[in-house]
Order: sequence, then C-alpha cells, then structure tokens
Amino acid sequence: MTSPTLHEIPSEQAPMALLLEADPSTALIAGYLQDGHCVVARQSDVTVGAYVIKALAANTWELMNIAVAPELQGQGIGALLLHHAIDQARQLGAKRLELGTGSFGHQLTFYQRAGFRVVAVEPDYFLQHYPEPLFENGLQHRDRLRLALEL
Repeated sequence: MTSPTLHEIPSEQAPMALLLEADPSTALIAGYLQDGHCVVARQSDVTVGAYVIKALAANTWELMNIAVAPELQGQGIGALLLHHAIDQARQLGAKRLELGTGSFGHQLTFYQRAGFRVVAVEPDYFLQHYPEPLFENGLQHRDRLRLALEL
C-alpha cells in the first residue's frame, strides 16, 4: 500500500466520523474546528487519518484531536500525523505544543514517546465534559492529563 500524503483542508471539510474516533463529542469537535487547522492523511484517495491544532496563546498551540481509522492503527500513520502537527505548530510560531488526554491507555505512551511530558492533571474532566462515560480496556476515563512539548 502507498504511503499516506498529508493535506491541509478547510475545517468545514473535516472528516467528522474519523475525528469522533478520538473525541466522542460532536459539539466539542465543532467548537475547536472553528479556529483550528485541520490536516488529513490520504492513502489511495481515502482519508485514513486527521489532526486538528489551534492557537491557545501567542506562543502556545494545542493538538485538539488526532485520529487514525481503527483498521489502520499501528501502521505509523498516527506518528506521521503527530510529527507533522509538531512541525506545523513550530512553523506557525509556537514555542510549545500542548494536548489533553486520558490518564491511561495507549495514547499516553504514544505522546510520551514523541517527547510530551505531563504538566497538569484535570480531575474529573471526562465526567464533567462528556454526557456518556468513556471506557478503555474496561476502565472509565475520569481525569485528563495535560501534556506539553517544548518546541
């Protein structure tokens, strides 16, 4: 199979079904898409991954969402997207890239492997911001970790 190619797209064309794989809230996704930069990975004209970044402050950007089609996870597409997001934030003037993620699971390892470090814990974030409980491997997500990478 060919390597994916990356394309920045208008936020209104964002692949909502794919973004919902990483964030189950249509309302939250719609909110950060408004002023976010959306990039998709395409393989043979099929969108297989996406990420959204947005400015938090002059020198700080946030990775709001990164998702890969479930059947293609573990093939390096997520890493390609993450490294592109880091480079993109740097090109846009960021000195720091932040993100929020669950306090356990493969995502945490994925981000730490790329150099992100835990900078804060937001207790009960997932209980307060999502109407349905979020589970992974039989455990409920409650707290959100804030991670940051100094660029």
